[in-house]
Amino acid sequence: MRRGAGVWPAGAVAALLVTACAVFADPSRVAPGTSAAGVVQQLGRPTATYPAAGGAGERLQYTYQPAGQRVFNIDLDEQGLVARVDQALGENLFAQRIRPHVWTRADVLREYGPPARTLGVHNFDGTVWVWRYLDGPTWRLLYIDIDRAGVVRGWSNGDEDLPDPPDVH
Repeated sequence: MRRGAGVWPAGAVAALLVTACAVFADPSRVAPGTSAAGVVQQLGRPTATYPAAGGAGERLQYTYQPAGQRVFNIDLDEQGLVARVDQALGENLFAQRIRPHVWTRADVLREYGPPARTLGVHNFDGTVWVWRYLDGPTWRLLYIDIDRAGVVRGWSNGDEDLPDPPDVH
């Protein structure tokens, strides 16, 4: 068989299929006790990894930002097995987790990953990081204010201003 421009080697096709399956896999379906290698096999490489909050274990993070509205944190125990799977961008979780004047930029990244965008505002000496999320059917935004020293000073949320769909007659 001749390898022409239109023929892909079988290994390349298999790799493409595995990658496509990982992209469309649902992190919320990862079972507790799954190994780190099993998670990567199911979901692909994480978008980021962080040390666990308590120091033992690791966090694998899968973010769908900037276009998506979810960030999944998969916490591994000290044996490298899944202990917890969490969709971090939930309105009911923000007040429980975000710690103004305590959290730093590193804590924000460990919890939510890189923001969808950043903003500068005239009445704050720092940067506002912004994530997109869903609250039921409503598209919302999480804003976290981080000062020049890298300390979280506050947070808020609001509706995402989406353009109206074009009239179709």
